Amino acid sequence: MQNGILKTKPHYPILDGLRGVAAIMVVAFHIFEAHATSHLDQIINHGYLAVDFFFLLSGFVIAYAYDDRWEKMSIGNFIKRRLIRLQPMVIMGMIIGALLFYFQDFALWPVIHDVPVWKMLLVMVIGFTLIPVSSSLDIRGWEEMHPLNGPGWSLFYEYIANIMYALFVRKFSKKWLSILVFLSGCALIHLAVTSPNGDIVGGWSLNLEHTHIGFARMMYPFFAGVLLFRLGKLTQIKNAFLWCSLFVIIALAMPRFGGGEHLWINGIYDSLIVILFFPLIIYLAASGEITGKFSTRLCKFFGDISYPIYITHYPIIYIYTGWVIDNKIPLIEAYPFSILVLISTIVLAYTCLKLYDIPIRKILKEKFLKF
Repeated sequence: MQNGILKTKPHYPILDGLRGVAAIMVVAFHIFEAHATSHLDQIINHGYLAVDFFFLLSGFVIAYAYDDRWEKMSIGNFIKRRLIRLQPMVIMGMIIGALLFYFQDFALWPVIHDVPVWKMLLVMVIGFTLIPVSSSLDIRGWEEMHPLNGPGWSLFYEYIANIMYALFVRKFSKKWLSILVFLSGCALIHLAVTSPNGDIVGGWSLNLEHTHIGFARMMYPFFAGVLLFRLGKLTQIKNAFLWCSLFVIIALAMPRFGGGEHLWINGIYDSLIVILFFPLIIYLAASGEITGKFSTRLCKFFGDISYPIYITHYPIIYIYTGWVIDNKIPLIEAYPFSILVLISTIVLAYTCLKLYDIPIRKILKEKFLKF
């Protein structure tokens, strides 16, 4: 097998753009979450489903990029490529989390001011590897596997999905892959309808409950994305980016369904969105074309910042959440600050992309992906 340069395949620009739309919705979801009193009154109530959308997108794109390349590529080469793509921003996210950690010293996290610098730095270094920290290093009190940058949990499962794909799932026939996806879908439905809150929220801790949630949320969408690519016969869809963006926004912004003894209804909604609606969106988006200059640039910009904004925004959200809850700031009064937070996350993501991520990945590719 060769471990040299493989030419990068053309991107699906609309898929890139949708990833950015979903990432910005995640930031908005977390901003509004600071003002929510329960799951029922959360604005952009289903923003958490963006993670499942990302998994589905990732599976589709991984299959597109690598399914037909294994005769020219080793497993080690594949892992190197994924590390070069993902790991630099994982490290930057942990660094930003460390830099902002002591600015998050609010009553919501009463342990922060007692955390010595050496311990925080140790958590940061462990976070660089995405290895979950032990309970003795829980420096926030939320039992997060990555307490400096909570969203790191989804990258942990992303790597697991990538490793599973490289080791054996890539070899599955369509029949066996369909069986895996079907069983994973059943597990996801069971999780959603039996959840105490009637949703699939969770995955960021290493306890049994969250590990179950994390694997259930990763297994179906990621491998459904692989299957969708293998089965998909694309067509021609006009205005696909506009329609698919609206579909994503509507799916994530829908209010909570059910209540009281009927929370399972919301679980049904979560299941239908992840299992049926998101694959339809990906199919429509992959079938569309971008023609205008503005649309092309917009999709590229959204695609470029999508991963950086997702992996760097939460340290800023920690500060905003602590400030809102400690001072009991209503949303109507916090709007100027919430808009500032949203803009700040976009600026931070774009700055990290241009000054750090792109140059570092270029260096790493030249060093490790050439003969």
